[in-house]
Amino acid sequence: MHAASTSLQNQLEAGLQQILPEARLKLSSLPGLPEIRLWLLDPDNLERAFASEETQQLLDEPPYWGFCWGSGLALARWILDHPEQVRGKRVLDFGSGSGIVAIACALAGAHSSIACDLDPAAQQASQLNAELNQVDIQVAGDFFAVDQPLDLLLAADVLYDRDNYPLLEQFKARASQCLIADSRVRHLERPDYQKIATLSGQTWPDLGEPLEFRQVALYASC
Repeated sequence: MHAASTSLQNQLEAGLQQILPEARLKLSSLPGLPEIRLWLLDPDNLERAFASEETQQLLDEPPYWGFCWGSGLALARWILDHPEQVRGKRVLDFGSGSGIVAIACALAGAHSSIACDLDPAAQQASQLNAELNQVDIQVAGDFFAVDQPLDLLLAADVLYDRDNYPLLEQFKARASQCLIADSRVRHLERPDYQKIATLSGQTWPDLGEPLEFRQVALYASC
């Protein structure tokens, strides 16, 4: 591993350990997605009882980037199966977390791929994982500060909070095409987004989510 990557990994682990003492990142293969590997939270860190203080810190500052969420994994799989959807395009992955969707876009031949997440640790994780998979991506924190033109905007698991629904209009205002993957929203009742597929994906490390959350709806702007 390059020195810069080692430094990023150490920084991310230090941040994790402020929430979960002794937490580590593990180089992880992903179910159903052998083309991509990620640095994710070591599953061994989840196999013990948490002190109440740790539980509260997890709730206050959840390290979303330390997991590959099912909708992101499903969307990344779909992108690699349909590279023509991103090839040559300028794309942005909103709420990128581990960076898996931005990485998949880069592997599929995107002209440029931006991993956008408010969390500085997620930005670091996206960069670390991009280096691991030997692709070039850009990282950004503030979606509204990204001023370069976009052909395609992608987002996974952003509809868990109805307060985020206005983002769907913002997405369409910024890119000529939008793809939204979500395991919680089965029927998005909006005339400007159409369900185009039902995908399969599970969160990794495995959180034992109900089977229904392994079915991911994919919506496209129209």
